[in-house]
Amino acid sequence: MTSKQRIYIAVTSDLTTDQRVLKIAGSFHRKGWDVYLIGRLLPASQPVHTSFRHLRMRLLFNTGALFYAEYNFRLFLQLLTGRYDTVYANDTDTLAAGYLASRIRRKQLIFDAHELFPEVPELHDRPFVKSVWQKLEDRIVPRLTKSVTVCDSIAEYYRNRYGITMQVVRNVPYLRTSTDKIALPVPPGKKIILYQGALNTGRGLEWVIEAMPLVNNAVLYIIGDGDIGHLLKKRTAELGLNEKVIFHGKVPARELHRYTASAHIGLCLLENKGLSYYYALPNRIFDYMHAGVPVLSSPFPEIKKIVETYNTGVLTSDYSPEGLAATLNSMLNREFPTAHFSTVSENFCWEKEEELLFKLI
Repeated sequence: MTSKQRIYIAVTSDLTTDQRVLKIAGSFHRKGWDVYLIGRLLPASQPVHTSFRHLRMRLLFNTGALFYAEYNFRLFLQLLTGRYDTVYANDTDTLAAGYLASRIRRKQLIFDAHELFPEVPELHDRPFVKSVWQKLEDRIVPRLTKSVTVCDSIAEYYRNRYGITMQVVRNVPYLRTSTDKIALPVPPGKKIILYQGALNTGRGLEWVIEAMPLVNNAVLYIIGDGDIGHLLKKRTAELGLNEKVIFHGKVPARELHRYTASAHIGLCLLENKGLSYYYALPNRIFDYMHAGVPVLSSPFPEIKKIVETYNTGVLTSDYSPEGLAATLNSMLNREFPTAHFSTVSENFCWEKEEELLFKLI
């Protein structure tokens, strides 16, 4: 009897909220692989509900260079001693340990670029740190034989820079026949403008908070947390918007769709601070689509292609408080056509995308 193939899937994020990692793990599990997830344990981490094994490392450092060094050192030790056939490295911040261990152990390595890591907004004004990550990619990525990314633009970037071909596997939800809504704690009669995702720089949340005093009959509902969460809360209080801007915190990936379906507008506004965001195709574009919620988004190439082609929302490049408020009020005051969303969603579901993933194996 042939033994199961074993795969170690490494990621630096919280395992409960990283939708792509959980879908990747689930796909391998359903194909009969023995899956082992390696992530980290944060103070606010919630329990992981999965049918496969996992390790959540409690680190001494959770930010900065020491975090990445500690995580990769401990990941390397796990990969040096563990029993597996394939390492699946999610993003550049797991690549050093994954590549080195796979070479020593002579195991298969798959690299999944969720984004252009050296081009993320957090590194926009940090040239030295950016150069470190860029040199890491320059040294390792050209040697990779199996790699995945989330959209055509990022695949083209890596092809032009390193001459490699990446398999595009978009970060889309599972297809749902129906979605139960959850009653969100908002004032009666108020419509919901929803943001879901990390509270990091460049996500446009500052812009929307500044616009909210001019938005009528609606609340901004924010799901997630991140590096600038405390700054967003401080500004909300300064503007006297505590009843108009609600911070919910994290929601497990398996429950998020119920929250999404309760919204009237979904947000996907990105600041053009580096190619990572400019080329981005965030999963929330598709989360909103599957939930029948129109999106207000930035007109960057990959996002624009989806929103315009399938008429799933509105694009804007006017991020002033007055401009954003006018656009939001217009969307809130009209019936946006969403009847076609369920049909369109059939083209963008994980059931189809995972077939592309297994072309690599």
